[in-house]
Amino acid sequence: MLIAALGLSACAREPAPQGINDPNEAVNRHVHAFNRGVDKTLLRPAASAYGSIVPQPLEQGISNFATNLDGPGDVVNDLLQAKPGDAMHNTVRFVINTTIGIGGLFDPATAMGVAGAPTDFGETLHVWGAKEGRYVEVPFLGPSTTRDFTGTLVDVALNPLRLVLEAPETYWMTGAKVASTLGDRSRYSATFDSILYESADSYAQARLLYLQNRRFELGQTGGSANTSDDANFEDPYAQ
Repeated sequence: MLIAALGLSACAREPAPQGINDPNEAVNRHVHAFNRGVDKTLLRPAASAYGSIVPQPLEQGISNFATNLDGPGDVVNDLLQAKPGDAMHNTVRFVINTTIGIGGLFDPATAMGVAGAPTDFGETLHVWGAKEGRYVEVPFLGPSTTRDFTGTLVDVALNPLRLVLEAPETYWMTGAKVASTLGDRSRYSATFDSILYESADSYAQARLLYLQNRRFELGQTGGSANTSDDANFEDPYAQ
């Protein structure tokens, strides 16, 4: 697998995508309306209750724990991307936070200068030369592309922890991810509400921000979803 990854990563990457490829916009808008309804009736109230009930230190600890669970998957993707340096970096970070950080509840690695370097299989596909594909809105998950949604599905199975852990430990993993999502929805409530409920066209706004942010993450500086200079790009989700 690693040999194949090295060969594929040596191939020329696809040019940075331009504009928006959304031929299924009508269907995507229906899914967006469904997701917005789920947020309004379920996710936003649950996140509000979570943020008001759970103390901030505990909320941060759960978020740290959920992030740490992605560490082994990050290492696998780093290797598939032929980035041994990043793989070693993420390995060291995972070991530090799992041991000194008590299973990842704390983040001493960042304090020691080993900051997070997250990645995913969507980025791996990008490194291998896969095109961005069509824009899609996924039920419950929100904005994505055909490449990144494929990556999301693979990441679920790719994380080594899912192969070595059994019930009930796997339930703790799922619970931590759900709680972390509620924490993010509560922490960035103003940003989410602005996009979903205060913009003139929440679908177009969410699509624009997702594509712009994702292309920026992948270093596709020439492929912003709008005409603004990438030097002036601001991640709307960075708080």
